[in-house]
Amino acid sequence: QVHLVESGGGLVQAGGSLRLSCAASGGTLSNYAMGWFRQAPGKEREFVASISRSGGNTYYPDSVKGRFTISRDNAKNTVYLQMNSLKPEDTAVYYCAALFTSSSYYFTNNRDEYDYWGQGTQVTVSS
Repeated sequence: QVHLVESGGGLVQAGGSLRLSCAASGGTLSNYAMGWFRQAPGKEREFVASISRSGGNTYYPDSVKGRFTISRDNAKNTVYLQMNSLKPEDTAVYYCAALFTSSSYYFTNNRDEYDYWGQGTQVTVSS
């Protein structure tokens, strides 16, 4: 069973940047496609980014495309989310998630497909 721990959240002004990290233990991260999701108060958890096992495929919704970048370092068992040009509407709790897959290229925005979740890290963007 994979245990995921997010870090790097905090308070930042609009236009600023943050880098979130998701460290995995109890399993080999290279066996998992990874995703980032976020949940604002009173809203459903929404997809932010995903990356395949190999790191060769990534996917973003239009709301963050061009501003957020997902990456991974399988040797360090860590996934990252670089967030630039942050907006107040990016304020949410950010969660990383792991999906066990035999495919090196598979990735998905469907939260129901993910097997493991972290506890989340708060990101607050002030205007």
